[in-house]
Amino acid sequence: MSGTPPLPVSVRTLCDVTARAGDLDHRFTPSPSAREGLEGQREIARRRGADYLTEVVLTGEVAGIMVRGRADGYDPMVNRLEEIKTHRGAIARLASNQRALHRAQLRSYGALLCAERHLESIELTLVYLEVGSRHETLISEHATAAELWQELSERCRRYRGWAEREAEHRRERDITLCELTFPFADFRPGQRYLAEESYKAAATGRVLMAQAPTGIGKTLGTLFPLLKAMPRHGLDRLAYLTMRTPGRRLALEALAQLGARLKQNGLALRVLELTAREKACEYPGRACHGEACPLAAGFYDRLPAAREAAAERRWLDRESLRELAAEHGVCPYYLGQEMARWSDVIVGDVNHWFDDHALLHGLMREQGWRVGVLVDEAHNLIGRARGMYSVALAQRDLGRLRRTAPERLKAPLGRLQRQWQALIRAASLDETGEPGRPAVRHLEALPPALLGSLQALASTLAEALGEHPELGAEWQELLFEVLAFMRLAERLGDHTLCELTREGRGRARLALHNLIPADFLASRFIAAHVVVLFSATLGPADYQRHLLGLPAGSVWREVPSPFAANQLEVSIRADISTRLSDREASLAPIVAEIAAQHARRPGCYLAFFSSFAYLEAVFAHFIARHPEIPAWAQERRMNEAARDAFLSRFTGNGCGIGFAVLGGAFGEGIDLPGERLVGAFVATLGLPPTDSINEVLKTRLQARYGRGVEYAYRVPGMVKVVQAAGRVIRGPEDSGTVVLMDDRFVRGAVQQHLPGWWGEPRVRAAGSPGSAPE
Repeated sequence: MSGTPPLPVSVRTLCDVTARAGDLDHRFTPSPSAREGLEGQREIARRRGADYLTEVVLTGEVAGIMVRGRADGYDPMVNRLEEIKTHRGAIARLASNQRALHRAQLRSYGALLCAERHLESIELTLVYLEVGSRHETLISEHATAAELWQELSERCRRYRGWAEREAEHRRERDITLCELTFPFADFRPGQRYLAEESYKAAATGRVLMAQAPTGIGKTLGTLFPLLKAMPRHGLDRLAYLTMRTPGRRLALEALAQLGARLKQNGLALRVLELTAREKACEYPGRACHGEACPLAAGFYDRLPAAREAAAERRWLDRESLRELAAEHGVCPYYLGQEMARWSDVIVGDVNHWFDDHALLHGLMREQGWRVGVLVDEAHNLIGRARGMYSVALAQRDLGRLRRTAPERLKAPLGRLQRQWQALIRAASLDETGEPGRPAVRHLEALPPALLGSLQALASTLAEALGEHPELGAEWQELLFEVLAFMRLAERLGDHTLCELTREGRGRARLALHNLIPADFLASRFIAAHVVVLFSATLGPADYQRHLLGLPAGSVWREVPSPFAANQLEVSIRADISTRLSDREASLAPIVAEIAAQHARRPGCYLAFFSSFAYLEAVFAHFIARHPEIPAWAQERRMNEAARDAFLSRFTGNGCGIGFAVLGGAFGEGIDLPGERLVGAFVATLGLPPTDSINEVLKTRLQARYGRGVEYAYRVPGMVKVVQAAGRVIRGPEDSGTVVLMDDRFVRGAVQQHLPGWWGEPRVRAAGSPGSAPE
């Protein structure tokens, strides 16, 4: 390789590929967060003294490999190099493959440091810090520079073959992406503009918010330009993130159209679909370690061959991963997690980049990648992020678990219960709330004693689950909830509401509700080289900027609609009020309007309501008044089969009314083109309920942005309305009707959130053309 530059690799990646061996072991041991790890390193540095060096940058060329990394700490006074790791529970529970990885990393750093400082030998120490007790466990060894360099050289020689193939793959990938052409003869109307704006965002390294109507091909219109930008603007990875499984399917179909499948002799591109562990698991109910699951036993011994085969196959959707995993006897979920390092395009849920333990964000930080992020149906990101950064603990669950708890868990659960009772007394919630009306208090802070009891419970519970995995999933879930609660409690601010509710004795609930996700998401947008957020309802721009925490320089673009106003007849029934106090009076005119429209143009319609209670009342009234018209209704907690059955009734030659909840499973993300859906009725503004949480949200948004009512109520409601109405026109040949039923739809502040291409809605009342007499 004379004249060829050395291939770069981080110490972490080098050791991940060459040093792991033995069983996969995730025996109820949730790892500390990256934030806790950094805090642990800082704490150890404070304990060591003024001469202690931290984050020691080390590089060295070994066997044609340029190895780089940062050693956690070095004390030149005693010639001791330290690798600092945080953990939970007893150190004896740390998996053997993790220990081997940590030791390999430390010895690799030792070899580089000895070479750089011309040392003949060095003291190497693994420092394990338990995050609960803050206790250090030191594992030390003395090593010579010669033996460390020999070991690192052997590791690099083993890695070199893989690295050369990876470098060749990157060259081949970039060449084919430069030659990539659009898979159709021309772009759809509006699709070229979206593609151009997406490419500009990649070229300038910024966030793009693209409001683009349904039917223009947003998936291809964003994927194609970002793939073209990968070689030209140095993108290492592309993440296509969705809110639901159908979005992943659309992305994979688009990638297949772009030639990603190797068997089609298309792009030299590795595509990976990430799925949830519960969906990928071949042995549900079993713990993730070698003693319980045959796919975990010897996982790291079989992983190299499985990894080679996966890299060669390139197309790694859920079924391909499952097939490969079965061939090599490894877990398909963790094979997918491993291949996230080596894939060019990763298709998965938004949590893989945005939540507190996001896999792709963690890999980006570790590997120093330039990442492009595409977020489909991005209007949902605010709500999803609120869920990611919210958590609740129920006193009733703790009490029930304590009654059957092992002896070692009774004491920490008891201490937590006493602290909980003290909090209830301090908040003046001793009295029993009225039936159905719990007493509520909003807290500015949580007592240190309560947080201390949660920490003690987490530590004891982690040890108990490690030693006795048969305790089961309920205890594991409690541990995860407690850890999540503590992490968020440490960052409590005006972005989060701390709420204590009590319905009766032993029935209190302590919740942290995230209200403004911007404070948690801002760093994720900065970390990516480019982010393209796209949806049919992504306005107003300031609402997205403020609540998502988008960086300065983010741009908002509205893609011109390919549809014309004459395709969609939009009318407003201004004589109907759907306010809670007027619900009973609204039933008859709503039913009459639906029946009259169905008589004018028989076919399949969707009728949307603000709640199941409202839906059920109108549905009962409708089937009593019009039994001749087929009608079916969304039910609470419908499974996938029931949802499919609901949608199967929308046929091209059918007729009838499907009743659904606004913002629910049928309010967005479903495609009923042509005559399968000819109209929609929306009997509400979709406003969130005026409850204590939303009122606090309004107050805090007003204080921070000066737009409390708009941001807390009006915008989220109208997003649901426009999404629901958007089910009607799905293509250039479609035509249909939308009837908005509420007098507030005539207000200018409401109508400004309706799509411009709809034109001016026709305002009418009972008895006007198109309505039946009431």
